[in-house]
Amino acid sequence: MRRDVRLQIITEAIERLIPGAIPARISVQVVEDVRTGSQNTWSGDADALAAAVFTALFGRPRPIEDSPLARADAAKGTGDLVGELAPLLDGDQQLTSAPWYPARPGDLVHVCYERTDGLEAFGETYIVGDVGDGLMNMQLLSHSLPADMAEDAVEKLAGWFTTEASDDPLYEAWFAAGSERLTVVRDGRPVHVGRAQ
Repeated sequence: MRRDVRLQIITEAIERLIPGAIPARISVQVVEDVRTGSQNTWSGDADALAAAVFTALFGRPRPIEDSPLARADAAKGTGDLVGELAPLLDGDQQLTSAPWYPARPGDLVHVCYERTDGLEAFGETYIVGDVGDGLMNMQLLSHSLPADMAEDAVEKLAGWFTTEASDDPLYEAWFAAGSERLTVVRDGRPVHVGRAQ
């Protein structure tokens, strides 16, 4: 499970209050200005304050669910065959029963990735195209990786879900990234919006 990107944004905004600070060393203190002599305070780290703000705005934070493949891999590691198959079958049912399914030429597919230890959060956008004989492709349009990143590093990180000819170009992204990290736009309107956006 991963954190909701909205909670991550709030946390990063708090961390940026002190430019150049090491996020793990930031603490927050809220002080009530009481001129009567007694003073109430609250202290915590950036994560605790971000969670309080997030809860006030959106309700309790719920982690972003891992992709069906990640959940299946975790169950495979424990030898749980039912636990390995269940997320794959559930993921297939969620995709194929969606009211906007199947993908159509012209659909835009955005995939978002959370921040990791070595990389800031980024996204990439694909377009679905018709390649004939009932097959479609999905080509990378753009990504938000840093402009100064080495070209070979960009090639390793962006474009993973490019397909040349498939009867279901969304399938790999849906299972590997997970539905909560995908947004699908058709004819200028979002038809699927993942929670990680």
